[in-house]
Amino acid sequence: MSLLSVIWDVDPVMVDIGSLQIRYYGLLFASGFLMGYFIVKHFFIKEKAPLNEIDKMSMYIILGAVIGARLGHVIFYEPQVYLNDPIQIFMIWKGGLASHGGTIGLIFGLWLYSRKSWNKSMLYVMDRIAIPTALTASLIRLGNLFNSEIYGYETDLPWGFIFVRDGNTTPHHPTQIYEALCYFLIFIGLFILYEKRKGIINRGLVAGWLLTLIFVQRFFVEFIKNVQVDFESDMALNMGQILSIPFVIIGIVMIIRSKKLGPAPRPEMKNAPKEEKKKSD
Repeated sequence: MSLLSVIWDVDPVMVDIGSLQIRYYGLLFASGFLMGYFIVKHFFIKEKAPLNEIDKMSMYIILGAVIGARLGHVIFYEPQVYLNDPIQIFMIWKGGLASHGGTIGLIFGLWLYSRKSWNKSMLYVMDRIAIPTALTASLIRLGNLFNSEIYGYETDLPWGFIFVRDGNTTPHHPTQIYEALCYFLIFIGLFILYEKRKGIINRGLVAGWLLTLIFVQRFFVEFIKNVQVDFESDMALNMGQILSIPFVIIGIVMIIRSKKLGPAPRPEMKNAPKEEKKKSD
């Protein structure tokens, strides 16, 4: 065992007052969505898009992401457990959220929203949402760290973590930190891309890069990560890697196709409040 390893024995509950518990995971999860709200607001102000659309869009995003993440875990990882006791599907506080399912749910939510929004281009919305999504993913992985879950194999590297609360006595790869750092760098890179081009971006370019970069790194980090469920033990590629491949392919296709689509037109303001429409003339 490395003498330089980190002994990680942090209580996942930040505040415990009677029946009220505030966990680091929940706080970081919610913080990601809150920061995402203000980042998208920044984009909308810059592009003179109607700000009253953000609240409506946020509802579709949050519901889509949370429901998708829960159903993703139920379907991809432990279907038999939930078929035997379906009521557990609704017990989301017990854990069990899958990022691949969350991505699918978020995209479906944006599709529903774009059908009724002031701007009918789903890709326009996806490109703006993609940037804070990377930041939210980074914060969620830090939440996993506080929960002492989703970590890697044993390691002799000096930054290995001993997850005491999970019964470990040897250091393991803190893959939560690896992923959190990757997601944060992706967020920074995509934000710089948006700012440098002043929001004039080929449709699907940012969303395509998000899918490609996030799921490529997810694919490779999975090689040093402990399996999530027992059936993965005998698989050449685990479930996380198998589910990542389609997203990488879709991301690459979106990047290539974005050059042909070109930038999105200026947001349509016909459904915006009169004062906002007047300002954009």
